Amino acid sequence: MTGIDFHEALLDPATVFDTPEDVVREASLSNPEKAEILRRWQYNIAEEDVALEEGMQGSETGMMRRVMLALQQVVGDLEISRDGPSKQHGLRRSKEK
Repeated sequence: MTGIDFHEALLDPATVFDTPEDVVREASLSNPEKAEILRRWQYNIAEEDVALEEGMQGSETGMMRRVMLALQQVVGDLEISRDGPSKQHGLRRSKEK
């Protein structure tokens, strides 16, 4: 993949990248940019999970684990035991590698 539009990828990572692993492999992005894209992807998946929990139609994709593993490759260890103030349980920002 070349010529990635960072701002477009932030709006909806899944429309720009086929997989979270593609974000990690994208040479034109810095690690902080990759981390932001993956965090947005994580948030979007969490939003979808909340919608499913509340009875909206759809199905779980199993993508959350892949996004979290990709994010860990970019930033290192994640603090995932902390619950956020919302159902989305936002991730604490850590220093990128």
